[in-house]
Amino acid sequence: MDKDFYKILGVAKDASDADIKKAYRKLARQHHPDTNSGNTASEKKFKDISEAYSVLSDPDERQQYDAIRAMGGGARFAPGGAGAANGGFEDLFGGLFTGNTGRHAGGFNPSAGGIPPEFADLFGGGFGQTGFQRAPQKGADRTASTSISFAGSIKGTTIGLREPSGDVIDVRVPAGIKDGQKVRVRGKGQPGPAGNGDLVVTVSVQPHAFYTRDGDNLRIHVPVTFPEAALGADIEVPTIEGEKVRVRVPAGTPSGRTLRVKGKGVKTSKGTGDLLVTIDVAVPKNLNKDAEAAVKAFAEATSDADVREGLAAKARL
Repeated sequence: MDKDFYKILGVAKDASDADIKKAYRKLARQHHPDTNSGNTASEKKFKDISEAYSVLSDPDERQQYDAIRAMGGGARFAPGGAGAANGGFEDLFGGLFTGNTGRHAGGFNPSAGGIPPEFADLFGGGFGQTGFQRAPQKGADRTASTSISFAGSIKGTTIGLREPSGDVIDVRVPAGIKDGQKVRVRGKGQPGPAGNGDLVVTVSVQPHAFYTRDGDNLRIHVPVTFPEAALGADIEVPTIEGEKVRVRVPAGTPSGRTLRVKGKGVKTSKGTGDLLVTIDVAVPKNLNKDAEAAVKAFAEATSDADVREGLAAKARL
């Protein structure tokens, strides 16, 4: 035996299939002729590791190879049923290698330095110069950006992007799109042998004065009076659908508490979010005499309450 396939791949003789595949993958990437142009040593090394992998990755051929090496015979082992072509070994062993596995019949020819189909991702396609035929590639993608209104992001919209040639590409923006998401327009990229690439459009959503998006939820701030917050009340709040919904403000609601209205957020293909209503207790700037007297009466009635009790303890370092 003039070649030690285990040594060529740098693996032990009891290496697993996964170890053999990993070793071949590493060496093939390192020594492929198309990444080592003009390097005859790498080209020879690549052919050797391809031949070694073609044998050791096939259970039957590996078993036969191990058996022959154990016998210590002087004949040359030829993978894939090529024993007869190398002089007499097939005659001695009664057709031991005549059953061609078909591993080398297609694009993978170890003697030519090809890549097995399962390793086509090593180089992002193929290398036609060394026996592995590159599949036709689509054209490259193009990129663009656009800005749409908040309403357009909620309801969906169509925008037109003008080409340098003057042609206009219609881009359909789906309802519920988020700021920074991308829309792909098929077939509007660069041309290629296997067809055009795509146009990838990054969408920027303009902010809204009232609504703030939080995932698929919408946040709003709603002012309430002190009596409404203290005593509780039913209030009406607007929604993105143009209607109003009634929200119950529990008695004793502090400023900053958030109430949830189910199903009144952003609608997407995956579901609908909620409307999150944050309560802001409004403090009047100008009080008439009656209102001022009422507030003073309230202050006297609640003078025994210390709303800042324990504050010093919380602030202690």
